[in-house]
Amino acid sequence: MKRFLITALMLVSLVASTGSVRAEDRGAIKVRMEQRLPTLDALRKSGAIGENNRGFTEVRQNVENASAISSAENRDREAVYAAIAKEQGTSAETVGRVRARQIANNSAAGVWLQRESGEWYQK
Repeated sequence: MKRFLITALMLVSLVASTGSVRAEDRGAIKVRMEQRLPTLDALRKSGAIGENNRGFTEVRQNVENASAISSAENRDREAVYAAIAKEQGTSAETVGRVRARQIANNSAAGVWLQRESGEWYQK
């Protein structure tokens, strides 16, 4: 999970180096993602939230806060992916799919992940 945090922070740092997200938004995204991480980790560990094959979280069990946390995380990831895509001359979808593979590789045992085929599995 430590590697996931480091990778997530690297993504946020990339947003900080791009002009596509206003300066005040960059800092806010980083803070929100850092503050949300312990709750997100707990929801992933419990199986309530999984990581899909597009680089976004997905609610797997309707428990308190899962939907709100997932939605907030996905909004911030969408902004990060768009900024990286603009910088690299690619699509946000491509960035998300690459990020999904990184998340899968760095996830802790027990986290629910989605294969490219759409099949869910527990690491």
